[in-house]
Amino acid sequence: MSTRRLAGMTTVEAAAAVVDSPVVLLPAGAFEQHGPGLPLATDLIRAEAVADRVADRLAGQAVIGPSLPVGVSPHHLGFAGTVSLSTATFAAVVRDYVDGLYRHGWRKVLVVTGHGGNDATLGTLAQDLLAERPDLQFAWSPLTPLAADVVAAAGPPEVSGHSGAAETAQMLALAPELVHTDRLTAGTTRLSELDPLAGLARRRGGPKLTVGYDRLSGNGVLGDPRRATPEHGEEIVAAIVEKITDFVTAWLKA
Repeated sequence: MSTRRLAGMTTVEAAAAVVDSPVVLLPAGAFEQHGPGLPLATDLIRAEAVADRVADRLAGQAVIGPSLPVGVSPHHLGFAGTVSLSTATFAAVVRDYVDGLYRHGWRKVLVVTGHGGNDATLGTLAQDLLAERPDLQFAWSPLTPLAADVVAAAGPPEVSGHSGAAETAQMLALAPELVHTDRLTAGTTRLSELDPLAGLARRRGGPKLTVGYDRLSGNGVLGDPRRATPEHGEEIVAAIVEKITDFVTAWLKA
């Protein structure tokens, strides 16, 4: 456990951290299927690893608060093992975390989310908190989208994303013992493989449509994880950590 995690501190140390470490990082993930080769906790594992690295880079200016292990994942419920929170429940849990931290003096909270399904709820909650607590600065950040240039350099297929090469590469770099490399198989890689409704859901630049992943992919994978390498995963993670660290550094000076 990172020495910068609140969970490993005593209450005396936490009180001192309010003064010395004005930013709290909250890792958020999901408990959902990631195809036949990756664990259900993939999104949390990546978020916690990034939070650890960011906290280390910030050299004491940030601490890591309690994780949010279950996210908003109704679109994955067609696959075994998935557990999902409603948007209202997820927002309430984040709000309660923030309220506790606020009570003890923290005014800068950054949710580091490894699951894109949490994004919409975090954006809405941010608006509510802005109205309710004007002196609170609440931010949230995705992971892989911050490294879009690094991901694109590997030439992803027409359809990619969930449990594909980029996500698998990150897991090979961060937790290789949890990746079943012998089970990695390609999922949907071309728009032509999708039925009309699923194709509309994946179309970019138009209205948004949400469908279950069991309609998008027979094995829950979008892309081809067999193309993943730990070296590429490390490049992706490093780019993510740099972007978040740069943001927090500037945030502390603002």
